[in-house]
Amino acid sequence: MDNRSSSINIPNILTVIRILLTPLFVIFLLKKLMHPALIVFTVAAISDGLDGLLARYFNQYSVLGAYLDPIADKLLLAAAYVSLAVLKIIPAWLAVIVLSRDILIIIGIAVFALSDIHIEIKPSLLSKWTTVAQLLTIFLVLLNPHVEGIYVLKRLLFWIVAGLTTASGLHYVYIGLNMLQNAYGKNLKD
Repeated sequence: MDNRSSSINIPNILTVIRILLTPLFVIFLLKKLMHPALIVFTVAAISDGLDGLLARYFNQYSVLGAYLDPIADKLLLAAAYVSLAVLKIIPAWLAVIVLSRDILIIIGIAVFALSDIHIEIKPSLLSKWTTVAQLLTIFLVLLNPHVEGIYVLKRLLFWIVAGLTTASGLHYVYIGLNMLQNAYGKNLKD
C-alpha cells in the first residue's frame, strides 16, 4: 500500500511531537533542570529515529514529512546547542559551527526555491552521522554536565562534532554548487 500522498500519519505526528517538545526542553535547560531536560531530549531523539523507521516500514513517506523532519531536527539541535552554550556547558564555538551549517543548508534550499530548481530533500550519509554525533554529544553533556571524569571524552566529542559538522556543511556546498551548475548549464543548452 502506497501512503505517499497522506500527510497525516504516525511518522509526521511523531515529528510534530518532537517540534512541540523543543520549547519544553529549553525551559528545563534554562531552569537548570538537567534530568528532566535529558528525559525530554531522549524522547525527542528516539522519536527522530522512530519516525524514519515507521515511514520506511509502513511506506508512509510524505512531502510534508520530508520538510518537517529536518526542520524538527534543526530546531531541537539548534535549541540544545544555543542553550547549552549560553549556560556555558558547551563551548560557544561549537554552537556557532552547528548553527552555521544549518543556516548554510537553509540558505541553499532558499536559493534553489528562488531559482525554481526542484531538489529532493534527502540527507547524505555524512549528514546522518553528523546528526548522530550531535545528538550523542548533547545526551552525554545532559547526562551529567559537570562530571570532571568525562572531561576528555566530552572534549573529544566536541571536536568530532565540529569536524563532522564542517565536513557535512562543505559536502552540501559541493553538492549544491554542482546542482546549480547542472541546472544552469542545462538551461543554457535549451
